[in-house]
Amino acid sequence: MLQYSLTKKLLVLVVLLTALYYALPNVLSPDTRNNLPEWMSKETVNLGLDLQGGSHMVLQVDVETVFKRAYENMEDEVRIALRDEGEDLGYRTLSALEDRVVLVMTEYDSVSPARALLQKSIRGVKFEEDGLSLALQFTEEEKNTMRHQAVGQTLEILRSRVDEFGVAEPLIQRQGADRIIIELPGIDDVERAKSIIGRTALLSFHMVDEDRDVNRYIGRRPPPGRVVMYEKMTDDAGQEVKIPYLLKKRASLTGYNLANASSGFTQTGEHAVFIRFDAKGTRQFGELTTKHVGSRMAIVLDGEVYSAPVLREPILGGSASISGNFNTTEAQDLAMILRAGALPAPVKFAEERSVGPSLGADSVAAGQNAIVIGFIAVMALMMVFYKGFGLAANVALLFNVVLIIGFMTAIGATMTLPGMAGIVLTIGMAVDANVLIFERIREEYKNSKTTVAKAVQEGFASAYSTILDANITTLIAAIVLFAMGSGPIKGFALTLSVGIASSMFTAIMVTRLLLTFWVQHRRPKTLKV
Repeated sequence: MLQYSLTKKLLVLVVLLTALYYALPNVLSPDTRNNLPEWMSKETVNLGLDLQGGSHMVLQVDVETVFKRAYENMEDEVRIALRDEGEDLGYRTLSALEDRVVLVMTEYDSVSPARALLQKSIRGVKFEEDGLSLALQFTEEEKNTMRHQAVGQTLEILRSRVDEFGVAEPLIQRQGADRIIIELPGIDDVERAKSIIGRTALLSFHMVDEDRDVNRYIGRRPPPGRVVMYEKMTDDAGQEVKIPYLLKKRASLTGYNLANASSGFTQTGEHAVFIRFDAKGTRQFGELTTKHVGSRMAIVLDGEVYSAPVLREPILGGSASISGNFNTTEAQDLAMILRAGALPAPVKFAEERSVGPSLGADSVAAGQNAIVIGFIAVMALMMVFYKGFGLAANVALLFNVVLIIGFMTAIGATMTLPGMAGIVLTIGMAVDANVLIFERIREEYKNSKTTVAKAVQEGFASAYSTILDANITTLIAAIVLFAMGSGPIKGFALTLSVGIASSMFTAIMVTRLLLTFWVQHRRPKTLKV
């Protein structure tokens, strides 16, 4: 006897109501959604870059700058090691180049002892001797590790910046060894986004060398350990002028220990960014300002001096301000960038592509038309070939589409144009299981000369394993696409995976429920399918 338990009926009902709960807002106007009761969901499927417009960027991380800074740090490590442990090892010069640190000893006999000392204190480097010179270079393994860490850290900081920017469902992922893909759907001000994303935001505090005349070194090489930087200001005539400063090259403090940053106004009404350090930064900033009371300290951001005030008294509260020639939006963006953190290396835009909102709207319309046309064509075909059974398949197919949209809305998935293609493909695949079931029912009824109820029961039982095998193999392919693919491929794989799972549920559960209800209430004597 063909039976359908109460538990299965309740399961189908709960799944259907849940899918409708999440899918319904997608077909309502914004005004109607806003007027829904508080207990109802107002979320809709997020549209990807190709459906609502936005910006696609490919950023390349300048890992060479990471190596350069690492060699500058290595120079200090070498100097400290020779000072603390190599008192008898004299050297003439010590300099950090683009791709190595070069140490020139005063005596030939000092080269080998210096190498042995540095091998103990500095890891991940290889040494080259040439007379009195000893060159230190990072090994390839160490460089690969540094590259991987720099790109990974850049990825996380960019993700924090985009989150602060407030873009819904952005795509941020790594590509290759040193590239990062960023997709910002629905963004209007692309230039502002680029300025926020591409800015290094390296904040540092340098003491001003007031013992030398900075004008002597403009256009010339500054003394060792010094660097010339400029502060941009506007004179009374409205012209931009640059004020030079001779600074100590090594920063006395960096912005890596910032706890927060916010925009506001100074007492004189200037736009400013107020920063606050964490506990470690507060202690270091207090020690620095206490030690250099009466001296000038430059606040430098990305190689540009924003201000160079005289330290009148120790600053022990861990707070400071950055003022300059920027407006409200620029101050807010700068505070946002500082909160997210400085990039470990500069980035450059290797590729940029924008999708206009009108083009995205055209894509949405084209995708919707494809789904509707495909849906109607499949429904008509099922009605022509399977008549009453085709009606049951069409109801299950409608349930299948509601289930896909509802699930994607519930998990906050992003719908892309390839994702729409996945839905169209799923509509065709969804009735495939019903076709298998109906053909098996037809064979059972014709060959076994049995009752309609028995034919329906045996048809479902014999088609079950075939349906399961066919869908599982396709699901495996979809999972591999999702795991190994990126961007549009992931969108296609996600909708395909959800569609396969929902089509199996509707074919095995919903279609069977409808046919069971028909057999039990109509009690047909013959079968026309």
